[in-house]
This record gives sequence, C-alpha cells and structure tokens, in this order.
Amino acid sequence: MTFAGINYLAVFIAGLAGFGFGAVYYMTLAKPWMDAIGWTAEQQAAHVKGELNPSKVPFVIGIVANFVMAWVLAGLIGHMGEITVRSGLISAAFAWLGFVITTLAVNYAFGARKPMLTVIDGGHWLGVLLIMGAVIGAFGV
Repeated sequence: MTFAGINYLAVFIAGLAGFGFGAVYYMTLAKPWMDAIGWTAEQQAAHVKGELNPSKVPFVIGIVANFVMAWVLAGLIGHMGEITVRSGLISAAFAWLGFVITTLAVNYAFGARKPMLTVIDGGHWLGVLLIMGAVIGAFGV
C-alpha cells in the first residue's frame, strides 16, 4: 500500500477522518460560524434548511481538499524521516502554524472579516491536520 514512502491507505483514512471532523466541528459551531461571517437570521435559517446553497459542490471540494491535504502531509512527514504519531502531530502543527493560520489571518484581515471567523476556521484546520498527522503517523510506511 506504499509508493515513494506514502501509505495511501493512511492518506485515504486521514482524508476521511479530517472531513468527518469538519462535519462534527461545524455542526457544533454552526451558529457562531454563521454569526462570524455576518449572515442575517434569514440567511442562517435558509442555510440550515439547505436552501441557501443546495449544491453538493462544496462537499465535493471539501472531501477532495482533505484527500490532497492528507497526501501532502504524508509526503512532508515522510521527508522528515521518522513516521510516528509524534512526528505526524509535530509536522501537522508546524504546517498549520506556518501555512494555514497565517493564510487565514491575512485573507480574513484584508477581507474585513470578524476575528472570530479566523479563530473558528483556524481551529477547524488545526484539528483536521492533527487528526491527519496522527493517522498517518500511526499507520507508518
């Protein structure tokens, strides 16, 4: 199940786990997230009912993005030389700090978004990456 040091079963499971975490995370924080993006009560109600965006495209993009993220993270962890849960978590945390939260902070600041949106979305991606790192590290090569 490996090719060039990447365990594709681990990548697949990590991608699914990251997507599943996101579903639970945003269901739990749906109201604060919608408040943070500035939706009106009517927009929030329409979103909850599935009327605001009935398309499945965001879900397809989300799952594909999680698989790509897991694959790249597996490559990063593999390049570190030691594939363990610990190295997976450390690599994930550094990737989040160096690339994800910095990108969100800049984009949301220039987009005049509420700081809480950075906190909520940043927390989501930290959780996703840590879960992926732990899964990839646990599976090894």
